[in-house]
Amino acid sequence: MNKVRFVKYHALGNDFIVIDNALKNVPVRNIGEFAKKICSRNFGVGADGVLWLSKSIKGICRVDVYNSDGSWAEKSGNGLRIVAAHNYRNHRSRKNLAMETADGLAEAKVIKATGNGFAILVTLGKPEFEVKKIPMISREEYHINRPLKIGGRWYRITALSVGNPHAVMFVENFDFDWQELGNLIENSAYFPRKTNVEFARIITRRKLRLNDWERGAGATGSSGTGAAASVVAGVVNGLLDRKVEVLFPTGALQIEWSRNDDTILLSGPVEFICSGEYIK
Repeated sequence: MNKVRFVKYHALGNDFIVIDNALKNVPVRNIGEFAKKICSRNFGVGADGVLWLSKSIKGICRVDVYNSDGSWAEKSGNGLRIVAAHNYRNHRSRKNLAMETADGLAEAKVIKATGNGFAILVTLGKPEFEVKKIPMISREEYHINRPLKIGGRWYRITALSVGNPHAVMFVENFDFDWQELGNLIENSAYFPRKTNVEFARIITRRKLRLNDWERGAGATGSSGTGAAASVVAGVVNGLLDRKVEVLFPTGALQIEWSRNDDTILLSGPVEFICSGEYIK
């Protein structure tokens, strides 16, 4: 009987289980299958995903993301903030953390820490719009505010990558089955690696409301990369300023797309939930 130590956090309801394989050898052979089991809301600990920590060849923290369906993801904005909070809980003197992801290096900073709550700022790098780099199947070089036929209907979508793929749709309201449509877009043939889907309603040029459908996890309380992708899509479509408050049903994230170097900054809260041992 193997025991796996875990720590659980959430970022505006988007919850993750942290497994720190950098500390010692964790008895897990198939991480994807393990993620499916431990993330089960009925039969496991329950979470949207697993953050698997290890040491990279550069000697810094490597973060791999596994969704609740067992699939691997390139990056998670909320996940990176959770890892920074986890690092600070274990090493109170370390407010800054460099992390390696599949998309490159990310840097995080603890802005505030009170009890089990944290405010974390993280850099998400630069957005990418070339369809071959998202990746997306299209005859065009870019897919910005262009139509896609989904489920027999046409929808205008802006596709981009912020280290993982996103399809952003601007809507006037949420009076439709956005979860069903999100599932259709995620699994459409246009996106060979599937995609995250955002439904964004503009409130002002500095504020938008967002419902997010995450690849491999479904509807979650919030999404850091989803917020980033939506703000960037709003900027390139002339709808938003570069500094925006993104409102989810569970709270707000702050996004800034720097005019100086094109990097995206994400800040928002993280909360520790619990820790324990999972018997597999």
